[in-house]
This record gives sequence, structure tokens and C-alpha cells, in this order.
Amino acid sequence: MITEDGSHTIYLPEMDEHYHSVHGAIQESMHIYIQQGLLQTNKKDLSILEIGFGTGLNTYLTYCQAQQMKVNISYFSLEKYPLIKSEYLQLNYPAVIYPEFSTVFEQMHQADWNTLVNISPDFRLQKIQADLLTFPFEAAPQFDLVYYDAFAPGKQPEMWSDEILQKVSASVKPGGILVTYCAKGTVRRAFMQSGFKMERIPGPIGKKEILRGKKTF
Repeated sequence: MITEDGSHTIYLPEMDEHYHSVHGAIQESMHIYIQQGLLQTNKKDLSILEIGFGTGLNTYLTYCQAQQMKVNISYFSLEKYPLIKSEYLQLNYPAVIYPEFSTVFEQMHQADWNTLVNISPDFRLQKIQADLLTFPFEAAPQFDLVYYDAFAPGKQPEMWSDEILQKVSASVKPGGILVTYCAKGTVRRAFMQSGFKMERIPGPIGKKEILRGKKTF
């Protein structure tokens, strides 16, 4: 379906849930994950973890912004249920924003799963087809930035349990940043108990607040 900013999202009838805000998929991702996440970092070499590859929008926007920032990125994205080719080919993100990188969006979706792939000399992508609930974070690298973009707690509460949030938190370097669209108090407190200094910040159109945290220990 087309959201209010002209960009696509996908609706899952079995969950009664959209992948993105109906107020605008691109504006939502840009506000939360790029402006309040990526642009808050000051490193030239970044390791990023995304919980939920989904449509690939966050990954694509990160790549495009990174080209302007001149940073080197290693990007790891977990996804249990990847889109099929007929689904991702219908998404119009490159037609709406950064059309000069349109081939990169398709390249990201076609990249082999569970393999580190060089999308460009300064952007390495590893899509990991795995269940967050059983993923062995102890064997994963440490991350500078986390995009926590799982489906909402009301739809997938197991993705927001204290145990899972603590596992994710343990993979973040001291000084690392975590950002999520979810502003629930239980989520904020779980991240605080896991070493983050959390703050509520204004959300994108259609959402009052989001959460951002900085790892303190």
C-alpha cells in the first residue's frame, strides 16, 4: 500500500500490522533511524545491528546517508521471514528518494543470506536469516548502533521481553546508541537496567515519542 509520503509499506493481515507507519514509510525511517540514530554518531567506522530487515528500507537509507557522511559501515540485519522477490520488486523507495542508488536497493535484497557481502567498498552487509529469540549474540560482534525495529509489542510481545532486550543490549559497545520507535515504559526500563541512559524524544509524524539510549556500561 502507499503511505502518506508516497512510499510503500506492506500490510500483514494475519497480524493486522503494517511494516511502516501509514503516515509515511520513508519519513518514519528517516526520522527515527537516520536522524535520531545514524546522524547522532561521530565515528568514521560503524558497526550497525538492525532487528528486522523487513523491506530493506532502513538499510537502504543508511547506505545512502553514509555515502554523504563518508563513513565505513558494517551492517548486520536479522530477519526471520525475508520478503520474496515479487514483493520487494514492487517497493518504490528508490523512485521516491535517492534514485541514483536504485540498483543498490535491489542488490541488497539479492545479496546472499548469512554471508558478509560488499555492497560497496565502504558498506558491508550481512543479512542474517534467524530467529531473534534464539540468535547467539555471544558469538556476534559488538555494535556501535542498534536499530530496534521489530513489530510492535502488542503484536509480538516475545520480541520485547526483558531477556531479549538484555541480550541485544549486551552486544552494544560502551558509548553505543540504540534507537527504537517504541516508547513503552517497560521497554525503556528494560534498556535502562541493561546499561543504557534512555531518553524520550519527539517521534515522526503520527507518533508522539520514540526512545533513544546511549550505553553507559
